[in-house]
Parts: sequence; C-alpha cells; structure tokens
Amino acid sequence: MSDTSINTRADTGEAGFGDYFALLKPRVMSLVVFTAAVGLLAAPGGVHPFVAFCSILFIAVGGGASGALNMWWDADIDRVMKRTQSRPIPSGKVTPDEAMAIGVALSGFAVVMLGLAANWVAAGLLAFTIFFYVVIYTMWLKRWTPQNIVIGGAAGAFPPMIGWAVVTGGISIESVLMFTLIFMWTPPHFWALCLFMKSDYKDAGVPMLHVTHGHRVTRNHILVYTILLAIIAVGMAFTGVGGPIYLVTSLVLNALFLAGAVAIWRRDETVAERDGYKREKAFFGLSLLYLFLHFGAILAEAALAPYGWGGW
Repeated sequence: MSDTSINTRADTGEAGFGDYFALLKPRVMSLVVFTAAVGLLAAPGGVHPFVAFCSILFIAVGGGASGALNMWWDADIDRVMKRTQSRPIPSGKVTPDEAMAIGVALSGFAVVMLGLAANWVAAGLLAFTIFFYVVIYTMWLKRWTPQNIVIGGAAGAFPPMIGWAVVTGGISIESVLMFTLIFMWTPPHFWALCLFMKSDYKDAGVPMLHVTHGHRVTRNHILVYTILLAIIAVGMAFTGVGGPIYLVTSLVLNALFLAGAVAIWRRDETVAERDGYKREKAFFGLSLLYLFLHFGAILAEAALAPYGWGGW
C-alpha cells in the first residue's frame, strides 16, 4: 500500500488513515500504554502474556477513544489555538460527527473487551477514566475553572491503576501511589507549557491559571506542586513498587526538577520573554523525562525482583 493511500492526500483534501489515527492522540496514548504496562508488570502475581497484551491494547484503545471525543468537543477551541489548528477536525479532514462516532464506538469496544479479557474491575476503571476525561474534564472543568488541569489530571493518572487491576482484580496502596505520582506531576508539567504558549489559551477563552491569575501566580503554583511531587515521588521508594534503583533515580530527578522549578519561580517575565522562555522550555522537556524515568525505575525493580535484585 502506498504512502498516499495511508496518509492524508493534500491534493484531494480527503481524510486518510493518518488523520483518523491522529484523532486518538497517539502521543498521549503512548504515555497511557507505558504507565499501564508498568502498573501491570509491577503488580504482584501475573497474567498470561496474551491476556497482558490484549489488556494493554484495549486500555490504549480506550485512551484513544477519549482523545477522539476530546477533539470532537473541543473543535471550536482547536480552530483558534495555533498548536491545535492542524488537528483532523479544525483542518477539515474529519468531521465532528465522525470523531464522535469513532470515540463512542471505541469507548464501548475497549471497556467490554477489557472486561472479557481481564476482569470487570479493570474495565470499570477504564470506563470511569473515559467518563472523567471526556465529561468531567473536557466538557466541564476545562472551560470553567483555572484549576481544570489539577482536577482533570486525574484522567491521565488512572492507567497504572488499570494495569494493576488487570492482574490483581483490585486497588492497592501501590497503585494509588502510582496514580498520585502522575496526578501531582501533571500541573507543573502543563503549567510550564502554558508559560511559553501563553496566547493560545487566552485567544481561545480557556481559563487556564496563567490567563486568569497571571504568570507570577502560575510560577508560584509550579514550585509548590513540584515540592509536593518530590515528597510523594521519593516516598514511593519505600513501598512495594520501590527499591534502591528507584530511590537513586528519584533522588536525582527530583533534585533536578526542584532546581528547575526554583529557577522558574525566580524568573521575571521580562527576562523570560527576552530569552524566549528558555528555562521554562527546558523544565517542560525535563518533565517528560521525569515521568518516563520514574516509571522506568518501577519497571526495573519489578523485572529484577525475581532474581533478588529489585525491591528491598
């Protein structure tokens, strides 16, 4: 099959496979898959590899369905914001009705198939995650309160809990802590992005913190949440998913993350504008590495545990 039959054909304006796949927010889906897989592999016990594969697949489909429904509802905002104008709906490649139909169909498919493949506790958590992201965050919080990303961040924090539930059929302190790690990481990660993408949300009328309360308040919030995040992240080293590898990784990452947050907090807006928000962009980039390496360390502890190397 040629590339022109798979991807968008610029000369015809017709949607291709790439446009429909873009509805699923593949970058976000990759984070969902990774954290869910870590939750599954770190959980005590185990499941058949085929069950594990199918479960992660259906969790990914559920995450993608949420993305499609988010794009359907936020099409008006996406048309205004520069970083989202090329998405399938604003660009005219996919209609809103198509996006909604795909999102609803994939949501039902993912939840039912996860229940059949694993258990209904995991399926219930997936269903609640989709509902929370689409209804609570996208339809309600996002356009109503500057704390939207704080509360709404819970939606992106559920995947490791779902992966854990696939194996155990329940919830534990370890899965809740993995949830909390992502939950507390989301605000400083996203607010750092907002600092150097400042005009997009204002133009779209989205009440992000930096729009409603200014950059100084946003910088203060980034520092406070980073301090709280560091306490939780390092504390996880002494739980069932932690160990020496995780502890060393977390100490180094949180030292760097705290230093970055303090640097942002000290910054004057005039200086930041002058250097093109260099430190804010560096902090945002570090935040991506921060989450990946924390969950990578949890995975390493779980992988080495059978050989007596992981955990305490």
